[in-house]
Amino acid sequence: MPKITRDQVRVPADVMPEMRDTYIDNYLKATRETGRLMLFACDQKIEHMNKDFYGEGIDIADAEPQHLFEIGKQGTIGVLAGQRGLIAQYANDYPEINYLIKMNSKTNLVKTSQEDPYSPQLYDLDTVLAMREAGVNIVGLGYTIYLGSEYEATMMAEAGELIAQAHANGLLVVLWIYPRGKAVTAEKDPDLIAGAAGVALCLGADFVKVNPPKPEGDDTRTPFEALKVASMAAGRTGLVCAGGSTVDAETFLTQLYNQIHTGGACGNATGRNIHQRSLDEAVRLTKAISAITLGDASVAEALEVFEGKKDFSL
Repeated sequence: MPKITRDQVRVPADVMPEMRDTYIDNYLKATRETGRLMLFACDQKIEHMNKDFYGEGIDIADAEPQHLFEIGKQGTIGVLAGQRGLIAQYANDYPEINYLIKMNSKTNLVKTSQEDPYSPQLYDLDTVLAMREAGVNIVGLGYTIYLGSEYEATMMAEAGELIAQAHANGLLVVLWIYPRGKAVTAEKDPDLIAGAAGVALCLGADFVKVNPPKPEGDDTRTPFEALKVASMAAGRTGLVCAGGSTVDAETFLTQLYNQIHTGGACGNATGRNIHQRSLDEAVRLTKAISAITLGDASVAEALEVFEGKKDFSL
């Protein structure tokens, strides 16, 4: 994957002139100067609570939150995404990591059958800017919207204002957008996923994280062909797919390759598939993922990186 230069970064018009250089710096950091995003998702401690970090099939190292930061330090990632408090507790010991602050979160205890989902903003932008001022390497913000929820208007309004403020201060924004609520009968319907991508563009996000679409019924497209439509709908907002639950490395890397090269994805957003492994294995997987995402490697080449037979560095 060829590196991009500063003058190739498209700066949104809502970035203030005095913050253009800061925005460009943050974009190049987050994408490792490639234009593609390798997002290490570490926000599940609220979203899924401890079941994603301890239990059958999960390496015991994942029970300790510092595991996430050791992976971020030793592995190859673009950004580590997590809540403000989580990052505040560890960032001083891991200053080299690029951080993306997840601005809203909710647990999964209240089910959609009980109430439509709403993920409120947990803190205002000033608290994040204060951390940046104190020296934390914050390059962007994240926010989740549940389209189809009866609270979608509130979340969209919060996200829209947050993006405007973030851009004005030179920060990137990644939106997590998932169709979910009583009005949604198929959360991975390709039309809904493409619609979510378009919403992210209209709100001004730099990247959008969506679930991979799942064509059903008379829709004979592959998931990757359906994803291509969503990538087109996203326009200049880069689309990345959620990694989902842990699968074997070859399956994951093959899916990722097809998401990028058939589906038009602009990177990846991976959490459990990385951090539920031992530190050594997780670090090797970040390098294999980045070989595809940032280095345009083949699946075979990435597997060699994962197996330790080949090195990958940017």
